[in-house]
Amino acid sequence: MITITEQATDKIKEMLAAEETPNLFLRVGVKEGGCSGFSYGMGFDDDEQSSDQVLDINGLKVVVDSDSTKYLRGLEIDFKDAAMGGGFTIHNPNAIASCGCGQSFRTKDEEGKPNPEQC
Repeated sequence: MITITEQATDKIKEMLAAEETPNLFLRVGVKEGGCSGFSYGMGFDDDEQSSDQVLDINGLKVVVDSDSTKYLRGLEIDFKDAAMGGGFTIHNPNAIASCGCGQSFRTKDEEGKPNPEQC
């Protein structure tokens, strides 16, 4: 369902190791908003819900809420180092349009609720 490159996995594991909360995992999701209609959410969490889908990707526990799964099929998360600062990049084959920041998208069948003030 989701691919996380080796570089991104290493960076996420490094960030998890720096946290002081035990049993943290990576939560990936989608919510309405952003300038294109939907925006990505990615962060650490320790509260797993019974409706969540739990994935093991490269030895990393990744949790996706049930409402987000249809938007994230085929998603690839990568991490790029750059001279001016690196960061995570997201490639979503379901997105037909995205904003310049890469954090907001829309799909062929759904536009979400765009909010240009969130970009």
